[in-house]
Amino acid sequence: MTLAENTRPFLDYLDDFVGNLPIISLDEAILEPENSAIITADVINGFLYEGPLASPRVAAIDEPITRLMKAAWKRGMRDILLVQEGHTQDSIEFDAYGQHAVKGTWEAEAIDMIKALPFYDQMETVYKDSIHPALNNGFDAWLDARKHLNTIMAVGDVTDLCLYHLATYLRFRANAYHQDMRVIVPENCTQTWDLSVEDAEALPAMPHHGDLLHATFLYHMALNGVEVVKEISA
Repeated sequence: MTLAENTRPFLDYLDDFVGNLPIISLDEAILEPENSAIITADVINGFLYEGPLASPRVAAIDEPITRLMKAAWKRGMRDILLVQEGHTQDSIEFDAYGQHAVKGTWEAEAIDMIKALPFYDQMETVYKDSIHPALNNGFDAWLDARKHLNTIMAVGDVTDLCLYHLATYLRFRANAYHQDMRVIVPENCTQTWDLSVEDAEALPAMPHHGDLLHATFLYHMALNGVEVVKEISA
């Protein structure tokens, strides 16, 4: 039996899993606004709109994310952290993904929709030089200064890389420190790119099945204790 044949039941399960994710209300997500936060992963120009790693699939998360920020702010939540790639010119990550999102360039800036929010100047930004959100930067210090947080909504891109590492790190960190932490990922606020086998061979590059990897990594976040929902309705 081939891998494709052997995995058919699990693929059907994944399809049902994503298709039946629950929608929760903002009030259900943010029980205590003063103890809640939104943390983004790479909601920047270079992944949404223009650049070697930009994708129209990922660009579609711009409105859901900014809408969630507006609604959460109106609800009284005040902690929003933007975690963004801001690579050095000699970043080792470029060996795997090519040069992208160099700190100080337009690619590495937050998208205009976020910058246009009236409370943008009250957000904080942490830059990273790798896929992981918390290595050699101020991410953990930001969390340590907010030990009162018990709910974090993780949003951004891409589902199977930076957002996945953000959400699972938050879950694992809370587990390790015995913190009561709810980590929520709304599916409409994350996405990944797609590259067919045929197109990948022409580049050349490694193919990347967007729908399969999006579903698989949402499942894997849920498997590890992240609360994955369809969306958080205002």
